[in-house]
Amino acid sequence: MSETTNIALPSMRVSYEQGSLTEEDLAASWHEQLQIWLDQAAGAGLSEPNAMVLATSDPEGRPSSRTVLAKGLDARGLVFFTNYTSTKSHDLMATRYASATFPWFAMQRQAHVRGTVEKVGPEETARYWASRPRGSQVGAWASPQSRVVSGRATLESALNKIERQFADAERVPVPPHWGGWRIRPEEVEFWQGRRDRMHDRLRFRLGRDGWDVQRIAP
Repeated sequence: MSETTNIALPSMRVSYEQGSLTEEDLAASWHEQLQIWLDQAAGAGLSEPNAMVLATSDPEGRPSSRTVLAKGLDARGLVFFTNYTSTKSHDLMATRYASATFPWFAMQRQAHVRGTVEKVGPEETARYWASRPRGSQVGAWASPQSRVVSGRATLESALNKIERQFADAERVPVPPHWGGWRIRPEEVEFWQGRRDRMHDRLRFRLGRDGWDVQRIAP
């Protein structure tokens, strides 16, 4: 029998010394700054730099989180796509609020987006849907996302059924239960790790007169 070694969690420590973030470093808007950091993460070769941890809560305040992919970014907000019957969508429809974190660990950076949510329009959903591989389109039709299934064979059977259904179709249509959500930020924080845990945290915060930039203590 092979032996395993328990990881000594209290002793695991990294000194963050890759960079800094000053008020002068920031772009004029939160979405321009987020685009810069996304571009830099992609340029550094990070795997799936647009992956973000989406946090929601149900009406009783019980939180849940999962990783999704950001697929739209502009002054209106941050967009991702999913099944509207999923747990995350049920949470969003009930509370209309979410947060998302981009964890760029290799660059000792994070970005946090918090705000209200809205469904994106059908035209925007259709444009993104048309860019997806056919296999991903078929999978969106086949999967009853977040529901309990009896086994992998159930999923494979559902996938095969949908493949047959659209076998002769030039284009797979958008499912009625699938589409995009937009987070309309009220706060966007840019976090850069610093030595001795004196991290740089700069936050765009939406107020009555527009966006303010605030420095937050680490």
